[in-house]
Amino acid sequence: MNLEILAQLAPSPHGGISMSYLLIIGVSMLASFLISGTLKRRFTEYSQIPIRMTGAQVAEAMLRQNGINDVKVVSVPGQLTDHYDPTTKTVNLSEPVYHMNSVAAAAVAAHECGHAVQHQQAYVWLGLRSKMVPAVQFSSKMLNYVMILGFLGIGFMHNLTFLWIWVGLFTITTLFTIVTLPVEFDASHRALVWLESSGLAASMEHDKAKNALFWAAMTYVAAAIGSIAQLAYFVMMALGRRD
Repeated sequence: MNLEILAQLAPSPHGGISMSYLLIIGVSMLASFLISGTLKRRFTEYSQIPIRMTGAQVAEAMLRQNGINDVKVVSVPGQLTDHYDPTTKTVNLSEPVYHMNSVAAAAVAAHECGHAVQHQQAYVWLGLRSKMVPAVQFSSKMLNYVMILGFLGIGFMHNLTFLWIWVGLFTITTLFTIVTLPVEFDASHRALVWLESSGLAASMEHDKAKNALFWAAMTYVAAAIGSIAQLAYFVMMALGRRD
């Protein structure tokens, strides 16, 4: 699609937020809702399938067998709040995952340890994502300020310069969602490989573990697609705008 067609597709300079943008937001939110709902259902279903180890024990075993001795496994409040923090070298498992001995807990714990293994091995995409964090934090903050200016009538909806600033900032956050994809899929792959090599996969039904990890990764896919669609919309708006 060339620039002339993109410009024709862009909303009118005085049209404000168009139905096209509302459609993009609506579809993105619907996809995110459906994927999140499926993930929660799978987590609930697979939480009922017991295995011999808790999530915390799975995480500690995976770290130890990968020669990682400087990462702690800790419990954090909430549900599906699991994450690996490279700055503190901690695998943070939500309370249900930390304490439960289930397929769901094992899959989530192994996935987060996959990030710890990436960190240990200097996985390129994880390093790139970490380097992008300051820029993403700055861009997110500035996007909020530009949006506030828009509400005051002097923001990106009314000024081409502000619109291109918005596009530039939004590009950074969109790139971050894209870079996140290989990081998450690789962590899931590492988790499955370890679960199989440890013998846990056989007792926890390999297909269910794989399915749980797949739906967890799809939440990032939905976020990336939604962000790309919004960025494309704003680029078309800028191409069609004349001050």
